[in-house]
Amino acid sequence: MKKIIYYIAVGMIGAFGSSCKKVDNYAAPDVTLKGAVVDASTGQGIQTEQGSGTRIKLLEISWNSNPTPFYISSFQDGTYNNTKLFAGKNVISAEGPFVPLVQVDNTGKTIVDKSQTVDVKDVTTVNFSVEPLLRVEWIGTPVYNTDGTITATFKFTRGTSDPNFQQDISDIYLFVNSNKYVGNNNYDNRYSTQISYNGSDGNAAVGTTITLITKGGPLPGKRDYFLRIGARTSYGLKYYNYTDVKTVAVP
Repeated sequence: MKKIIYYIAVGMIGAFGSSCKKVDNYAAPDVTLKGAVVDASTGQGIQTEQGSGTRIKLLEISWNSNPTPFYISSFQDGTYNNTKLFAGKNVISAEGPFVPLVQVDNTGKTIVDKSQTVDVKDVTTVNFSVEPLLRVEWIGTPVYNTDGTITATFKFTRGTSDPNFQQDISDIYLFVNSNKYVGNNNYDNRYSTQISYNGSDGNAAVGTTITLITKGGPLPGKRDYFLRIGARTSYGLKYYNYTDVKTVAVP
């Protein structure tokens, strides 16, 4: 009798283990979603922060009408690429330092919806054209000075004519770092320089030529430094808009 019970128990364990293997035997995600978020006027990528600036929002509606959002962070140049997704129908939008693609009014009613509904499969490309809150541009190239500092000259302008997204200028920043990933989430505070504005004080700086110089005395030599200008308004989460990254070799 004990032997019979033993064999039954072993058989049940084997069946349970086999069942578990079947449940877990899903194919690994192998679908690619890629694309870019670009300035609708210039066609250039929206410069952002690596990993914490622009992000792509996915709502998979294949099986659920109220899915949990899934986010893909973009690279600094506004492109993105995720190679480990499951195939499915998704409502896709982008969030970052630009006029929102999806807007709701005070009652919660959607008044603007520029999201895209896409069957994501194989290799799928989805691009977005947006209006940046600000456009930030280098004037010339950063200059290494004889006293060991670096001078950067630039200007910024409004990227949208929509008055709802022309909030006061909050601050401008010369970000400096020893690697190419440079921005508000990754910079050397010893040398980076910021100008903060109160209220509407900074609005007079829109469209003007501005010069910033690295702080903290001479930069240690025999290395490259990576510089980027960021400017932002007081709108929403106060994302920075950026220039591209410039490299200065310090002898």
